[in-house]
Amino acid sequence: MEWNLRSAEELSAALRAGEVTSVELTDEAIARIERDDKVINAICVPDFDRARAAARDADRALARGEDRPLLGIPVTVKESYNMAGLPTTWGMPQHANYVPAEDAVQVSRLKAAGAVVLGKTNVPLGLQDIQSFNEIYGTTNNPWDHERTSGGSSGGSAAALACGFGALSLGSDLAGSLRTPAHFCGVYAHKPTVGLAATRGMVAPTAPALPTDLDLAVVGPMARTARDLTLLLDVMAGPDPLTQGVAYDSNLPPARHERLGDFRVLVLDEHPLIPTGSAVRAGVNRVADALIAGGARVERHSPLLPDLTESGTVYTQLLFSGSVARFPVDAYEQLRTRADGLSADDQSLDAARLRGMVLSHRDWIETNNRRELHRHGWRQFFAEFDAVVCPITPTPAFPHDHDPDLLERRIDIDGVEYPYFDQLVWAGLATMPGLPATAIPAGRSPEGLPVGVQLIGPMFEDRTPLRLAELLEQKIGTVGSSDRARTR
Repeated sequence: MEWNLRSAEELSAALRAGEVTSVELTDEAIARIERDDKVINAICVPDFDRARAAARDADRALARGEDRPLLGIPVTVKESYNMAGLPTTWGMPQHANYVPAEDAVQVSRLKAAGAVVLGKTNVPLGLQDIQSFNEIYGTTNNPWDHERTSGGSSGGSAAALACGFGALSLGSDLAGSLRTPAHFCGVYAHKPTVGLAATRGMVAPTAPALPTDLDLAVVGPMARTARDLTLLLDVMAGPDPLTQGVAYDSNLPPARHERLGDFRVLVLDEHPLIPTGSAVRAGVNRVADALIAGGARVERHSPLLPDLTESGTVYTQLLFSGSVARFPVDAYEQLRTRADGLSADDQSLDAARLRGMVLSHRDWIETNNRRELHRHGWRQFFAEFDAVVCPITPTPAFPHDHDPDLLERRIDIDGVEYPYFDQLVWAGLATMPGLPATAIPAGRSPEGLPVGVQLIGPMFEDRTPLRLAELLEQKIGTVGSSDRARTR
């Protein structure tokens, strides 16, 4: 029996029942990686010797009757997390030989939960792309079509899951970096509420691993089933030990509902700043139909919804304000000159990006105040609704595009080209206010590519979109086996 496409929940039950050993699972996963990853290139830093040793330890622990949440289960970790003894490069050639001395806090939690770490997964340069390629490790291909991207920046993790290279993976999300690869590869991911899961050690190479506030960024779980997301999130959630005394309460409230028919859902398939492609629109409508069939209250419009245009603009400015922090002074001054030359009437996302890069501290505070108004709007919205269903990006996975000038790239939406980064506005809908969002498969495009949607929930009520994801998985299933994907 092949175990590698089973869920972590199933593997855990089989391990406890003595149907399989962790060594057997680990050896099978390694064999699968060695067989299939030559064409996918998801696992950029294998750690097989230590994985086999951890599997032997897990089998001994199981024999003693220990019961930890991930005991003996093979997993992977995004390359951007520090792991003692392995390189952390973020795809930056100048840091190709940087090896941290300590594990990131989430890697420590994985190991304490008994997981067997197979290795690290590929990322884009500096984690700053919607694709996963870099000069050190090369390009990660989409398992469903090798000419297309697996997404970014957690693209290696999503591709690894689609191919059965481990049951779970650690990712991170600032601009859809968990949700977009899940959407492109046909797997599940959860962007937690901002601040829910400690981020220390998910840090650029050579930077100190400090318990700092990353503003928009989060770390989160990726899996092949919705229930596995909750399993891993329960391991990840909680304050950093270094800030335990001043952190929030990590005990999340239960899901608002257990039955599909009790959910109140707003379904969105249109955004004022970018069109939605037909394949993604069909995926959104597939989920809407399943909700209606299950008895949920489904609406298509609500005056309570915060303004999407302003949301996209505020998000874009906050996102790009942090992207230039380490730019050389002369490059920064060139950006300021360009921004000063913008017309006051130019309210495009290109203009928002440029203005965001040169925000003064005063202007950043004003932009942050606008974010707080949106957060208040979302609180009012979620008094009447339980979740929002909407796209993650406007299209399924697109062909590899390695143009070094990201601002010159374009995204093709049903035959019309749009600025590459404009597709981030859907991810920003949850990221800007810090809301939890669960990415789920919603079928396939006419070309056979996976299509996903996101379920956005109330702040710190992560279990509500996660439960909705489980119920929808029962209704609409998944996109299918990655064995079929690899033969494309």
